Amino acid sequence: MHAPPEPPDRAAETGTNGGREAVQRWRLVLRRDAQPGDQAQREQLVGWDATLISSGLPVAGLDGPKAKPRFAMAAPLASRIPGEAELADLWLVERLPRWRVREALRDGLPVGYLLVDLFDVWLGESPLPGRVIASIFRATLPPTVDPSRLAAAAEVLLAAESLPRERRKGEGTVSYDLRPFLASLDAAPGPDGGAVLRMTLRHDPAKGVGRPEEALAALAQALGESSLDPETLVRESLVLADPPPPVPPAPRGVRRQPAARSNTDARLHPPRAGGRAGGRAGGR
Repeated sequence: MHAPPEPPDRAAETGTNGGREAVQRWRLVLRRDAQPGDQAQREQLVGWDATLISSGLPVAGLDGPKAKPRFAMAAPLASRIPGEAELADLWLVERLPRWRVREALRDGLPVGYLLVDLFDVWLGESPLPGRVIASIFRATLPPTVDPSRLAAAAEVLLAAESLPRERRKGEGTVSYDLRPFLASLDAAPGPDGGAVLRMTLRHDPAKGVGRPEEALAALAQALGESSLDPETLVRESLVLADPPPPVPPAPRGVRRQPAARSNTDARLHPPRAGGRAGGRAGGR
């Protein structure tokens, strides 16, 4: 499986284009509606550029020779699928209080976006896209789907060592193993009949990402059905890897390490009377 097209290179990966250095980093939590048509990631980022330029915020990257807001989305999402808690990072060249950033963004986001929350995060934290390890999708299935049968089919998939499948790519097909992308499949009765399926699908930097339509197709096959068509499908949230532990500061001065004592040294320099090699001197 291959990941959706990646967004274009952002200033977040290369600094601030020669302008002032960022001094603050905000993590935005966003609700996103399904986008009209088949809007590409690049087109969505163009909308964000216009939003940030007109926001009045001191966004990093705008005062360089090639103005480009320093902004990064966590993970691509197909335009037809809404997201309830999408994540994005925004860098500023001036420190601002939370209410100022919220006010500047609240009414001017690209069409279909809503600011849910925002957090002041450590400026030196690793890039957000590289920390995404999974997506959690929620599919609401029609009353014709039996939740207990769906749960049993999910257990069959998760118990399998591999799930060889094929999907269309261009004019041909490609083979892949779906199993490594399935972290969990949880089925429960829906509030109005049918079933609610939560799928935690892994992201792999080398192999791509798990796609909800592929998981639904595999479940349909396990159920002996031609397809499983959800009434609604949404990405609930993203799963981030824990940040790496901080690196301890280097010592100010160079400390001379004691030379390791070999067995030869021990034979040439036996311990003093009343002591033991490698131990303290003294009696019992």
